[in-house]
Amino acid sequence: MTKHMTGTRKEWLAARIELLEAEKDLTRRSDELARRRQELPWVRIDKEYRFETDEGSALLADLFKGRSQLLVYHFMFGPEYTAGCATCSTIADGFDGFAVHLANHDVTLSAVSLAPLAKLQAYKRRMGWKFPWASSRGGDFNFDFHVSFTEEQQREGAIEYNYERGGHAMDATTQVPQPVAVNAAMTGTDAATYTRQRPGMSAFAIEDGVVYQTYSTYARGLDGLWGMYQWLDRAPKGRNETGVWWLRHDEYDKR
Repeated sequence: MTKHMTGTRKEWLAARIELLEAEKDLTRRSDELARRRQELPWVRIDKEYRFETDEGSALLADLFKGRSQLLVYHFMFGPEYTAGCATCSTIADGFDGFAVHLANHDVTLSAVSLAPLAKLQAYKRRMGWKFPWASSRGGDFNFDFHVSFTEEQQREGAIEYNYERGGHAMDATTQVPQPVAVNAAMTGTDAATYTRQRPGMSAFAIEDGVVYQTYSTYARGLDGLWGMYQWLDRAPKGRNETGVWWLRHDEYDKR
């Protein structure tokens, strides 16, 4: 017998209609936030960022692939990782499905990571992904967009992430939350090495050959891009989490 509240169809319908009003209000507020994102001032990028891609060396402007808009997912994959972040991987699982639609709406989607291109290519083959994935190894891109950090910044607690500066100092001996330790182990690293990379996404526009940053978001600002959670939030038990339960999509059968 279920412990959850039950009711008649009439009672359910009344409660559902009441909830619908709250959902509609959230949708309207979400539309307003989207409008405000588009109204943010654009920041001209004059620095020459260089990447390694499947097609060879490329500038930031080249990542647009001839389109006027570029969405970059800052994928956590550091040089020391033996595999990409499992959490980022669950987000990236959805990219190929909608990247073709974005491409036909003048928007290019690309992932960017600090790991060498060969590591990204090997992991991409393992995952069966097709979306563009560039390495920013050797450049400032990840550091300037606050998704990669040095050991010194980490030791001093001087990391700036999600528009906040500070945080606790960390090294390989620091006690860390269990979910962080689990995710670190899944990348073949310790927590200190793992957390020198962080997730995020940034949006860019190009006009008359000039590239502009238009938007960036981090941490839970990525929730809306995580398709898995959008479905779970509508499931009977919701997210129903007690820790890190997800794996890379090719690992579930190996448990």
